[in-house]
Amino acid sequence: MIKNITNLGDAAVYCDFGNQIDQETNLNVIKYFKNLKELKIEGITNITPSYNKLIVSFEPSIINYEKLKNKIIDLKLHNKENQNSKLIKIPICIDEEFSLDIKRLSKELKMKYDQIYNSFFDKEYYCYMTGFIAGMPFLGDTRENIRLNRLETPRVKVPKGSIGITEQFCNIYTYESPGGWNIIGNTPVKIFDKSNQENPALINPGDRVTFYKISKQEYQKYNE
Repeated sequence: MIKNITNLGDAAVYCDFGNQIDQETNLNVIKYFKNLKELKIEGITNITPSYNKLIVSFEPSIINYEKLKNKIIDLKLHNKENQNSKLIKIPICIDEEFSLDIKRLSKELKMKYDQIYNSFFDKEYYCYMTGFIAGMPFLGDTRENIRLNRLETPRVKVPKGSIGITEQFCNIYTYESPGGWNIIGNTPVKIFDKSNQENPALINPGDRVTFYKISKQEYQKYNE
């Protein structure tokens, strides 16, 4: 549950769930996130969940910090952490054109390419949060044998659809963006669709994700 609640500037409440980054802690964050969202408290302008924090932004002319803090403290929680959560299967092409860092991973981890990919694909991932760029899912937890730090020098441009791993996490670049994660493939699936105003993100906090391999030909034909 929430360990501490403080103000974040003049227009936000900062809810701290501790320092642990694990599914149990994150499920509590999501539980508060979904319950607060459903309540539609007047004055709340945005609710942002992360691994182990929740930021509730508000309009000070409508509601003040103390009143909102008390509403959060008094919140009667319903078990919504699994409500509407989905299992999503994402295809990946690991052709050399897309697997930009597989050579680095192989060298640093002292593993063959197929060993790395077997460890990656043989896993169900959990979406802790989305962010950095619109709809980018932060997924965990990668198997310990394929964990590696970020690139020392981030790329200026990482292609849209790239699948990156670093330390215990995996992500999917929803747009072309700078980034320093180790890129192991690319998906043709549109992870974030800004034209869908109601549900723009394919993957949301609490969802579970698996990946499967497709050929370059399948990749090229995917959106035809």
